Amino acid sequence: ATQKTQADPVRQFSIFLANKAGRLLELIRILHSRQVHVVALTILDTTDSSIVRMVVDDPDQARAIFHEQAVAHTESSVVAVELGAATELPKVLSSLLEAEINILTTYAFLVRPEARPALCLNLDDNELGAQVLGRGGFNLLGQGDISR
Repeated sequence: ATQKTQADPVRQFSIFLANKAGRLLELIRILHSRQVHVVALTILDTTDSSIVRMVVDDPDQARAIFHEQAVAHTESSVVAVELGAATELPKVLSSLLEAEINILTTYAFLVRPEARPALCLNLDDNELGAQVLGRGGFNLLGQGDISR
């Protein structure tokens, strides 16, 4: 599973939006109009703007939309781990702590094909984190697992 994740990393977009009512809805509507669906989402609010972090089911199409619409964004890889049950969260955290890997950001998936809980993790060392979790028996997800 670890090799799959490294070869097929889950892509996260960090989008910079003005703090104006309706901006997130506008962005989501544009994505949906092109059959791009948000599968994981978190928002960090700052004074003047918001940073929206999202994982979508079609990152290539999303990237094209962001360029066409001049949406300020960055793209990075994240570790996506599926939990057999919500009770596995302490095991994931313990595995990362034992390896001295820090979690920079984390958020849950909104939808998953297998209907199991899953987390997006941005770690201070994503590659090592994926190896540690893979060795710990956790199911790591690649972009292909969440794309249509």
